[in-house]
Amino acid sequence: MRNSTRKFASYLTVNGFERLSYLFAASIIALWVQCFGDWWWEETYAVIYGQLIAISLIALAVPWRRLAIPLQAVALVAVNLIMTDFRWISPYPKEFGPGRMQAWLSDLTAPLFPFLWLSLGVWLIVLASVVLSKRKSGLITVVGAALLSLSVIDSLFTPIFLWQEVALIITIGLLWLVASHFEQFRQKHPDSWQDLLSYPLGLVASVVLIIGLVMGAGVFVPSIDPIVKDPYTAWKESRGEAVPSMIGDKIGIETVAKKGDSRSGYGRNDTALGSGFTFDYSPVMEVTTNHRSYWRGETKALYSGKGWEDARGEREEPTVTGIQADQVLASGRPEGLKTTRISQTVTMQRKDKFPVLFGAGPISSIVMVGEEGKPLPRLRWLPQSWELRLVGKTETIQYPQTYSIVSDVTLLDEEALRSIPSGAGAGSVSAMYLQLPDTLPERVRTLAADITRDQASAYDKVKAIEAYLQSNFTYNNEPDLTNRTSEDLVDGFLFQMKEGYCDYFSTSMAVMVRTLGIPARWVKGYSPGTLPVDPSMAGFRGEEMEFINPEGEGTYTVRNSDAHSWVEVYFPGYGWLPFEPTTGFSYPYVLPEDAPEPAPVELPADLATTPVVTAPEAETSSAWGTVALIAGAIILVAAGAFILFRFRKSVPLWPTRGNRYKNANERVVRETERLLRFCRRKGFDRIEHETMRETMDRWSSRFSSLQPEFRRVQSAFEKAKYSAMAMTEDDVSRFEQDAKSIRERLSS
Repeated sequence: MRNSTRKFASYLTVNGFERLSYLFAASIIALWVQCFGDWWWEETYAVIYGQLIAISLIALAVPWRRLAIPLQAVALVAVNLIMTDFRWISPYPKEFGPGRMQAWLSDLTAPLFPFLWLSLGVWLIVLASVVLSKRKSGLITVVGAALLSLSVIDSLFTPIFLWQEVALIITIGLLWLVASHFEQFRQKHPDSWQDLLSYPLGLVASVVLIIGLVMGAGVFVPSIDPIVKDPYTAWKESRGEAVPSMIGDKIGIETVAKKGDSRSGYGRNDTALGSGFTFDYSPVMEVTTNHRSYWRGETKALYSGKGWEDARGEREEPTVTGIQADQVLASGRPEGLKTTRISQTVTMQRKDKFPVLFGAGPISSIVMVGEEGKPLPRLRWLPQSWELRLVGKTETIQYPQTYSIVSDVTLLDEEALRSIPSGAGAGSVSAMYLQLPDTLPERVRTLAADITRDQASAYDKVKAIEAYLQSNFTYNNEPDLTNRTSEDLVDGFLFQMKEGYCDYFSTSMAVMVRTLGIPARWVKGYSPGTLPVDPSMAGFRGEEMEFINPEGEGTYTVRNSDAHSWVEVYFPGYGWLPFEPTTGFSYPYVLPEDAPEPAPVELPADLATTPVVTAPEAETSSAWGTVALIAGAIILVAAGAFILFRFRKSVPLWPTRGNRYKNANERVVRETERLLRFCRRKGFDRIEHETMRETMDRWSSRFSSLQPEFRRVQSAFEKAKYSAMAMTEDDVSRFEQDAKSIRERLSS
């Protein structure tokens, strides 16, 4: 038994440091690639992480490098074959000459690229890191290069927040340096090393204690803003500009830097919805159109309780291929339905690759894709889902830089819709649009029935659910997930969280509508975006602008922050119609001439009031953080008391409210200017020669949830600066409350 233990120990020590170096290098690279966030596809991460795990396991299991390296090469190929869509294609049976051989090899290996090159590059970086780590200077170079690159990405050029990755790389680097030190000690003093191994627990405990203290000091001390900003950021902010993002294709695009590396954008994985995000205002595309609309992308029919997936009926949906310019694309709507034609020219502002072309729903024909006069790329039309898809894998297709399409959008006729009885459309479309998981809590069905109990028609039932969600829940892009204990997304939102963003609202509406036996489906795409400010329209409010341009004709800039989801409901004899349940959003319907705006639906009295949402209890700080905060507060109070005592007879060190401004009007004007500077630091640009009213109107349309606060601040500023009336303390108090709300929301 003792001999076996010694042999196993001897086996573990063969090239022990080199084998550990593989593990350390793979861990650092795995952390480093996370900074690519949504710029890499899930398949890419699967291949890279799979390759790093295989390298580490082989290095730990096989101590002989002459055998380990060939095995790692085999693992590289195996991971790519398993993690990608590689499928064996039989050779061409006839005329298998050099040309056919090349074509066969090209078709066979196409799914492996670019994944094979990326994983090969990662493997070579791991091997180079292991070789460099044999010398302490080389090891420091490897860890320092990783830290420097992440620091640059984190601080200057992107809104990505990489503090956790940097902290973990520092920890791994410290462990790697300790292992290097022990390896050199073992080589120079083998006898002392053997004595040291007699106390393995003390050896490991001392290493863990020292590294734990170093990292704990960084984790538990209170976080403070930097005293001195980096020169680049200071220079940009001094000019009132935002720090640009320079990742991928977004060079020079201004974004709002926010903590967290989860940014808003078009979702690629809808199977697990609900995590928060930060707003990313980088442009995605420009849409020139004759009518404002939502730019539709994809639909989903299968609700799992956690998110949305393609139902079997969607995956097997018959498609139209070989599409030509101006070819009519069928949408399955009844004959004679009243529609209006919307033309759109889309110009992409970045090189993201999407599976579909975006447009008002449904698209009826294609005018041009790519350069005018050239053949259309390989497209397929899904008449049931209303999706215009590009043929091929999303990451390998060439997404068009520009395209022009035409959509025939259904006119909203509420009178005709209210004549459709409830439940009439259940047998008109596929049953997948009524699917609900068996695990759906009964109280969701009960709530939907309560909301619609006073409504007779299917349309009014749907509008009642839409109105209930719009008026009873709060929009929050970073909802408190600790309030949710239910495993079902909808149940947790309706009864526990009571706050969220569009995915929560739209999913809840689709599910509740289905509980009533009315077909519904989940849709994702983009909200309209924003029109540029027209100097000739200076001085007009948003409502007046809609009167001047009621159709919303123009060129819209659609940003990542405009990614959105909503609901489509089926009505027999009418087809699919969109509904907007998300608080703060309004769907731009196309209405018949002289038709009134859609009337609000009366909710039952016991459901019409906004429920009280209990604020979550603040998380208790750690003991170390509390001690540090108390100590810092004591020091600050003591320093302040000393200064006040020392200079008590001299001029006050800072002005009070009474002597800072001459009167309340000046106070409002100066505080508004301070608010403007704050907003500009948060990325809200102000155009030269733009009036305060124009600036506030544009900002409020960009951040619709703060529209009331921006308008009240604007009104108070104009009254204080241009009116002869004196502001009262109540006016100032209300103004300061609105300004505070804006600051808090933009800082969250």
